[in-house]
Amino acid sequence: MPLKPPEAEQQAHSTYKEAGVNIDVANEFVERIKPLIKTTTRKEVLSGIGGFGGLFRCDTARMKNPVLVSATDGVGTKIKIAQLMNKHDTIGIDLVAMSVNDVVVQGAEPLFFLDYLATGKLELEKSVQIVDGIVQGCKLAGCALLGGETAEMPDFYKPGDYDLAGFCVGVVEQDKLIEGSNISINDQVIGLASSGLHSNGFSLARKVLLTKGRLSVDDKVAGLANTIGMELLEPTRIYVKSLLNIIKNFNIKGLVHITGGGFYENIPRIVPDACRMIVNEGSWEIPPIFSVIREIGNVDEKEMFRVFNMGIGMIMIVPEKETQDIIDRLTVMGESAHLIGVIEKKEPKQDQVCFSKG
Repeated sequence: MPLKPPEAEQQAHSTYKEAGVNIDVANEFVERIKPLIKTTTRKEVLSGIGGFGGLFRCDTARMKNPVLVSATDGVGTKIKIAQLMNKHDTIGIDLVAMSVNDVVVQGAEPLFFLDYLATGKLELEKSVQIVDGIVQGCKLAGCALLGGETAEMPDFYKPGDYDLAGFCVGVVEQDKLIEGSNISINDQVIGLASSGLHSNGFSLARKVLLTKGRLSVDDKVAGLANTIGMELLEPTRIYVKSLLNIIKNFNIKGLVHITGGGFYENIPRIVPDACRMIVNEGSWEIPPIFSVIREIGNVDEKEMFRVFNMGIGMIMIVPEKETQDIIDRLTVMGESAHLIGVIEKKEPKQDQVCFSKG
């Protein structure tokens, strides 16, 4: 027997808007972001947003054996900081950075990016700010924002909550892939400075600073130039253009994006089993925000290097004879580059990552 609503409700027509999804606001949102997205276009882009899929022409003439490289990621609980500060115009940069940096470490040029925004209720101005950040990130990486998806899901997310995910595709000539197989003993390790926490370790950072330390995002702490919130919300650095220049002009044996897992989990992904990386402590300046987290949370040093980037967002493994020229070129391009270590032979039972205080 079919169920019927109460008689008083039988006369009312149910609508999507009453259910919590406003198609009119969604359409207005698309119109607002169209001109922003257009500023990221490349010559290979064949479509605008609004279609069933983004179209991107493969320029096969410039490569003999092109290999597509893809990456997907989010920004984790850094979004919580953006919500606490009601500042949403930079979190999109983080979203792009996490994927494009993963693509470029394999020697690939990021071509296009797609985003996914999920929320309980689509707030027009906030959502436009988020996409504006994504556009900024795509410009910094030189890739096109080819499309995306915005999902309004009432009852699934709390009011004001949202989540982000991104997807990037790049391309590299097959014989130019950087995968670490030719890393050898005495190769030098260059570290590129991060802009701060980037987009990893925020669950620990929030617990230490906001819960254990009882600080607010508006508080200032001795040693920090900005408020806690601004320090944490500093956008992830995008290294794409600098690295593509270096890759084109020098022999780069390995690249490591220091993300979740810090030094201990990411370096072994590229260093061959027969080798290990010796990292010289004190060879770069650790930003004060990490010291604040460590002191307030009483966090062990190894845990810090296992969770955070500790001021080094990207690692390069290069031949000894090219090291200084690479550092000089990076400096000219605005990167803060440091010689932070060396590759040594790994003996049985030795760890692949070792910190030296010498």
